[in-house]
This record gives sequence, structure tokens and C-alpha cells, in this order.
Amino acid sequence: MKILIENLLQLQSLELAAQTSAAAEKQIAELRQKIPAQILGHYDRLLARGKKGVSKVHNQVCCECHMQVPRNTVLTLIRGDDIQICESCGRYLYLSTEAQATPEPVVPKSKKSARKRETKLQTA
Repeated sequence: MKILIENLLQLQSLELAAQTSAAAEKQIAELRQKIPAQILGHYDRLLARGKKGVSKVHNQVCCECHMQVPRNTVLTLIRGDDIQICESCGRYLYLSTEAQATPEPVVPKSKKSARKRETKLQTA
């Protein structure tokens, strides 16, 4: 799955470049043959609307629509099990290399502060 997203990302960078040469057109055609038709169709629909087809996820946020991505989606991206689509904007998601190397640790919330607030509310 990682290779598929890399191909989509490379295709996007070539197609959105200001100038396309004959060599770039040949590379675009080769990349399009490597990508399954259903995924390519979704990607092309996004491009037809003037949007990018692939977006980076940084700190659990889609970098194109700036909406928070669910934690299970991020975990699936880290594992590389399947491709994921942003629930908000519909773009294919990928993690940057620094996000893949060091996932953020989950820190449990302290229960003491919640208990203190509850006792203060009850006494008031």
C-alpha cells in the first residue's frame, strides 16, 4: 500500500507542475498504469474539481482541509495495512516520514484534577 501512495504522490507532483515535458508525460503515463483504475478514478475526480488528490497527515490533521483525522485512521497509516481517505475532504492520506518514524505517545489524562473539580462542585 505504501508504494501505491508513493506513486499517487509522485503522479500528483508531476501533474501539478507548471511545465510538463515529453519525459514527464511519459512518466505520468507509466505511473497511471501502476495505479488501479478505481483509485485513479477517485484521484482524477478530485483533480477535476481543482483539488489535490493526496494529502499529508501531520499531528493527526489533514494538511489540505485542516480537519482532525481519527486516531484509528492514523494507526492504519502507520501500520501501512490499507490506504485511507480523509473523511472530510475525500483526499488520499499519507504520513510524512518524520511522523512514521516517531509516533506521538498517548498520555493518559490525570484523574486527580477531575476528582478535585467534582468535590468543589458538590460542596458549592
